[in-house]
Amino acid sequence: MDQTQLEAFLTAQTRKQGGGAVSSEQATALSRFWKNQRSRIRESLLGQSRWEPTLRGMSWRVDLQTSASRGQPVSSPVALVELELGRTGEDSEFVCMEFDEVKVNQVLRKMTEIQESIDHIVHHS
Repeated sequence: MDQTQLEAFLTAQTRKQGGGAVSSEQATALSRFWKNQRSRIRESLLGQSRWEPTLRGMSWRVDLQTSASRGQPVSSPVALVELELGRTGEDSEFVCMEFDEVKVNQVLRKMTEIQESIDHIVHHS
């Protein structure tokens, strides 16, 4: 909330009738507090809304066997994914995953479902 929005909000609250009204002295105190503490409040809210541990990095590759020895069939490609996870001020942890084609397709389907859910929520709000 910037200063203009704050003033508009406090003006509306001082004009309000009933139990939720704010006195002009209270509005002045709230305005002064907001001006002095705005950045600290923002940082605190951001800190409370972050998930821990966070994803610090991701790397991936696809391994493919190019030839087989002695007439054996060539194996399917394998996707290797490494996630770097960490908490603020701590060393990272690494999670390594291996996916065959079936698992990659399952993950892609699930990601599509997640995207559709997000789109549905965004379009209905």
